[in-house]
Amino acid sequence: MKRWKIMDAHGKVVLSRKPGQFGGHKKGKIYGRLDCPAALRALSKGGYVKDRVFFIDEQTARLAGYRPCFRCMPARYREWKLTTEGQ
Repeated sequence: MKRWKIMDAHGKVVLSRKPGQFGGHKKGKIYGRLDCPAALRALSKGGYVKDRVFFIDEQTARLAGYRPCFRCMPARYREWKLTTEGQ
């Protein structure tokens, strides 16, 4: 049975029977859609690969301390920005 490496809510990489639905950048603590133009551009240039992580859902990404991507998730990013200002 195929298993995928995904990040859990505590920031630990675990094996999952389901593939991640969101991708992220470990150093930047950013998550977004798997078809994000910014992430795909970085991946095509060879960057980003070693810091790439995957999440089963948005809630898990947020609990792990990641923020939404401005490029592919602008509405979620604005919500995040409003809730984190002043912290």
